Amino acid sequence: MESWVDGRPADVLSLKDRGLAYGDGLFETIAVRKGIPVLLERHLQRLELGCQRLVLKLDRTELSAELEAYARRLGDGVLKLIVTRGDSLRGYAADPSAPVRRILQGNPPAAYPDAHAEQGIRLFPCTTRLSEQPLLAGLKHLNRLEQVLARAEWRDGDHAEGLMLDISGRVIEGVFSNLFLVRDGVLFTAELSRCGVAGVMRAELLFQAESHGIATQITDISLEQLHQADEVFVCNSVYGVWPVHACGSARWSVGPLTRKLQTLARALLDV
Repeated sequence: MESWVDGRPADVLSLKDRGLAYGDGLFETIAVRKGIPVLLERHLQRLELGCQRLVLKLDRTELSAELEAYARRLGDGVLKLIVTRGDSLRGYAADPSAPVRRILQGNPPAAYPDAHAEQGIRLFPCTTRLSEQPLLAGLKHLNRLEQVLARAEWRDGDHAEGLMLDISGRVIEGVFSNLFLVRDGVLFTAELSRCGVAGVMRAELLFQAESHGIATQITDISLEQLHQADEVFVCNSVYGVWPVHACGSARWSVGPLTRKLQTLARALLDV
């Protein structure tokens, strides 16, 4: 599938692009099913918040139409949207008149072993820590070096994801997913006001849980609380929900609440 830059087919990018020079931008990874971008509204909401924080002027209506047109051509796969501040001269100061750049890339559907969803996965306990920056917390900005370093920590086939803590030792998320735990029937996920990515599947699962009468809490989570959980799972907008059965010496069973939310996520992705 050909890439688009600012709404037109292209396979080159300006060397002056601030996304390349400074990571000055945002991105979204969107599942596409039968030509439909899944959870598009949630992706656009997060992108809009990111644009407000970074002071990027983006025409949401134009972008939405562009995403839908590209998704129709892709059919089934994974659509990556990158938004940068566009071109500038050398130096951190941005040109306020430079137009925001939109990059769309299409990829085949993600292929993961069925066992990840059925039997669950093992998390690798990463030593790389997430730094705290409230101005960027929750956003899917282009600087993913912490995730790159964390993902390089394991190369075996026994671990499908990594567990990331912040510099204070709080449990935050996976390397490319959000993390939930269940304790006494309550669904917990990490507070993301200091660091981490507020995933669109995370937001949707919180909404679905509350709609089904499941108690939820967004709070700080310690390693001890994680180890004492009844159920643990990770999620993202491409694969849905993966149960977690182990991390280091900790073990968990795949429980009923995980299966219920997994079924709800699967229904969202199977458009």
